[in-house]
Amino acid sequence: MSMTMTQKILAAHAGQREVHAGELVMARLDLVLGNDITTPVAIGEFRKFGRDKVFDREKIALVPDHFTPNKDIKAAEQCACMRSFAKEQGIVNYFEVGHDCGIEHALLPEKGLVTAGDLVIGADSHTCTYGALGAFATGVGSTDMAAGMAAGETWFRVPSAIRIELTGSPRHHVGGKDLILHLIGLIGVDGARYMSLEFAGPGVASLSMDDRFAVANMAIEAGAKNGIFPVDGKALDYLAEHGAKPPEVYSADGGAEYERTISIDLSSLKPTVAFPHLPSNTRTIDEVGDIPIDQVVIGSCTNGRISDMRVAAEVFRGRKVAPGVRAIVIPATQRIWLQALEEGLLKVFAEAGCVVSTPTCGPCLGGHMGILAKGERCVATTNRNFVGRMGHVESEIYLASPAVAAASAVAGRIAAPNDEQ
Repeated sequence: MSMTMTQKILAAHAGQREVHAGELVMARLDLVLGNDITTPVAIGEFRKFGRDKVFDREKIALVPDHFTPNKDIKAAEQCACMRSFAKEQGIVNYFEVGHDCGIEHALLPEKGLVTAGDLVIGADSHTCTYGALGAFATGVGSTDMAAGMAAGETWFRVPSAIRIELTGSPRHHVGGKDLILHLIGLIGVDGARYMSLEFAGPGVASLSMDDRFAVANMAIEAGAKNGIFPVDGKALDYLAEHGAKPPEVYSADGGAEYERTISIDLSSLKPTVAFPHLPSNTRTIDEVGDIPIDQVVIGSCTNGRISDMRVAAEVFRGRKVAPGVRAIVIPATQRIWLQALEEGLLKVFAEAGCVVSTPTCGPCLGGHMGILAKGERCVATTNRNFVGRMGHVESEIYLASPAVAAASAVAGRIAAPNDEQ
């Protein structure tokens, strides 16, 4: 039987020669991930299983990133719970704030903890980010995380797939964020419900790894079980540079079945903005109109990587944030923060009038470091713009790329990167 890339990974981890869409399989896990919101719940469930030890202390990653640095007493207690459990269990991959800290979905690839062919679950919906590396990665609930920590395996319903055929190369100031917003705008927030979004075609080669991370990260916003890219030279180079274990490279069979194929010419894409209150409510930058803004957030597990910092700095250099606009820049990991410092990017941001934060999810989930008041508008490089996502239920979030976000901060309204002034 011909299989998709995702189906091949699931078959290998289930110890089967083949799997079929819709089939239930029990598969072994290469990594189980949790953060400071989801892990305390998982720890409580883990205790109920009667297990003294996790299945493998090297195959669990715990990352305090959502409400950190701790914003209040409850956040501090959640982190203390996770920190205590990590110490008790001897968890190798626990990442403390200020040491090896970072937003989980940027940090784990950076640390080489995920490689091609892996099967990863995380108690966070954007775990699908690691599909950029050719891994099957998906979000689960805290109870499933607990079961994974205890048993080292869990069950899956094998997904069917949509093939995204990419051609061409994106133009300047158009990147992965524009691609995934365009795709979600085409198929809707449930257009790939419980399916695998499998990216293919000659256009993949023109996408950087950071572009691919941004695209895979938001596969969940189309309802997908996961998003996954082929493992090419760029992916292999990234894995080698970050010290990942040797990859297992899987490729879709020529006769693999897909629910549908969507063709996208990357050269035809324009900077794209998702209007409130869904990632599918998209318009190209020339369709936006005159929309004044109050805040800009550049960062998150979607667009907080070094290339995103460079793009934003390119737009900010020699310019100022518009009066009345708050611009918050959040490098996704400590390593990215230091690299941005060494390259002089933080100086550019500060001189432009931005606030630069330590790595945190913070404003993305309405946690801290950028909450919106009633009636305020924000352009964000984050991944969701639901009602109340970043603060008051009568605030608005517009999703965009770092280039559009920076240009908007300078213009005081949603603006194209070549129209900042």
